[in-house]
Amino acid sequence: MQRNQAENKSVQQFSAEKIKPHFLVLDGMRGVAAFAIVLFHFMEWIYTNPAENFIGHGFLAVDFFFCLSGFVIGYAYDDRLKKIGLKQFFKRRFIRLQPLVVFGSVIGLLAFLFDPFAVYQHQYSLSGIALIFLCSVLMVPLPTMSERAFNLFGLNAPSWSLFWEYVANIFYGFVLVRLHKKFLLLLLLPAAYFLFHTAYEKENLLGGWTGENFWDGGIRIWYSFLAGLIIYRYKLIIKNNAGFFGCAILLSIVFVMPHFNVNWLAEFFVVALYFPLIVALGAGTALSQKTIAVCKFSGDMSYPLYMTHYAGIWIFGNYFTNYHPEGVALWWIVISGTTFLIMFAWIVMKYYDIPVRKWLSGTSGS
Repeated sequence: MQRNQAENKSVQQFSAEKIKPHFLVLDGMRGVAAFAIVLFHFMEWIYTNPAENFIGHGFLAVDFFFCLSGFVIGYAYDDRLKKIGLKQFFKRRFIRLQPLVVFGSVIGLLAFLFDPFAVYQHQYSLSGIALIFLCSVLMVPLPTMSERAFNLFGLNAPSWSLFWEYVANIFYGFVLVRLHKKFLLLLLLPAAYFLFHTAYEKENLLGGWTGENFWDGGIRIWYSFLAGLIIYRYKLIIKNNAGFFGCAILLSIVFVMPHFNVNWLAEFFVVALYFPLIVALGAGTALSQKTIAVCKFSGDMSYPLYMTHYAGIWIFGNYFTNYHPEGVALWWIVISGTTFLIMFAWIVMKYYDIPVRKWLSGTSGS
């Protein structure tokens, strides 16, 4: 009987934790960033020169994700990680992230095997494909697919950022959660230096996705995750009335800004200063009743869309390379393709991601 009472108390305590309110505007902005990534990935096939691409800075959405992640993780776990323990923390993060890592790997494998516009599948042995798939599921970087620019995760390229997300979560659980906020500022200084140096040396902040720029991803998340965590710890939340749409416009401006003569410097200031400002504004803005549903839908869709879209992008890229569509036909393909990927992400969210996470949460006792 005492055991049942203890279990009931644990369940009630977890239920109370689960209803900790979200920053719905930030959730909605995450969806805006995910949409920008999808559009950027379409357009980079069409415009190989980023300066010609109207959304040529869409890749910076990843840095916004990293900053937002630092803020949200601090908000969600700073005051309760000690209560739930490291084991439970890592379980929860695994349940939140891993189901879509697996699903993205599966559809990436299917798209690779059955892409009607690709001609390189026969170059891989069955054991080679199995190894690539296993590394994708287990988040082990394996930059071996030459025809895919040696992506760290050839079956699902966006997984590179999830790799660093896992690293940041582990570092947070073991180190950052225990550090006083003043020490976070000290850690931010070398992060800012390396971010600046990387932007200058590479002339952009696009790296992290392939073997030759692997460590750029670590530098990008080092700075942005810390910046987000610092915003939470120091309560640097700016009260304002911009609302979701106002903040979404401020965020989107970055993705469509032109390339400058000192483009690397512009990207550095966006990541170092502008994105933290946007997170602070998004966390402090007023939320109207009319935009609650929009923010929730956008936030719920963001991660499934990010983790499932690239299989379709590879098919489009191979089609574009072989057939070179132009004009109205090309734009209809991009628009319909983007629409399809959003619809597919919604189906994945509703019928796979949510049910699987609920099941895992029940079976893990969390």
